[in-house]
Amino acid sequence: MTTVPGQLVWEIVKRNNCFLVKQFGRGNAKVQFSKESNNLCNLNSYKHSGLANKKTVTIQPADKDQGVVLGTTKTKKQNKPKLSVNKSVLKKEFPRMAKVVANQVVDNYYRPDLKKAALARLSVISKGLRVAKSGPKRRNRQA
Repeated sequence: MTTVPGQLVWEIVKRNNCFLVKQFGRGNAKVQFSKESNNLCNLNSYKHSGLANKKTVTIQPADKDQGVVLGTTKTKKQNKPKLSVNKSVLKKEFPRMAKVVANQVVDNYYRPDLKKAALARLSVISKGLRVAKSGPKRRNRQA
């Protein structure tokens, strides 16, 4: 099967696809977002597109437990979407998860341009998964 270049795919899907969300800002300024699963910033751009790029990174919360799923796509199995994603579940504390994400994205020369976006997404998801401490609030007994 012949693979289609990413630039051609992007030119076809950039203005109209099922993941596109268009919103109007002030005046005529149009902002376009994307709901793709492999889009870290949810922006409709070639750099962040999960449809047009062969190498994509996704960070999502895990289903049942307090963890984060880091997914990267394999470049060899583009015609089999279910088999084309390497998923690993991260259950450590935040600094260790950040180190793992940085190693996967940058140090392996996978997509170094997405390091900042991947770490920002990891930070937001890990803050959302954090559970507040339960119990009564303690008062300061110093008068």
